[in-house]
Amino acid sequence: MEDKVLTCRSCGTSFVFSREEQEFFARHGLHHEPKHCRECRQARRAASVNTGPVEVLCACCGAATLVPFFPRGEKPIFCRACLRALYGQR
Repeated sequence: MEDKVLTCRSCGTSFVFSREEQEFFARHGLHHEPKHCRECRQARRAASVNTGPVEVLCACCGAATLVPFFPRGEKPIFCRACLRALYGQR
C-alpha cells in the first residue's frame, strides 16, 4: 500500500491517507476511505457533542420544543404533539 492523496468533501483541501491509516482501516473492517480531512472530522465531532436540551421550533405548528440533540437542519423537527399526530401514536 502507498499513501493516497484525497480531497476533503467539506473544505476541498487535499489530505494524505497514509499507509498506516489504510492498514488501521483494514484491521478494523472499515472499507471506505475517509471523506473529510482530519480538521473537518474533528470539527464535525465537536459540533455533534450533546450539550443538553436544545430549544427549537416545531416544523409543523411553530411551537418551541426541547430536543436532546443539536439539529443539523437536514430534517424537520416536530414537537411531541405534532409527532404523535403524524405517526398516529397516543
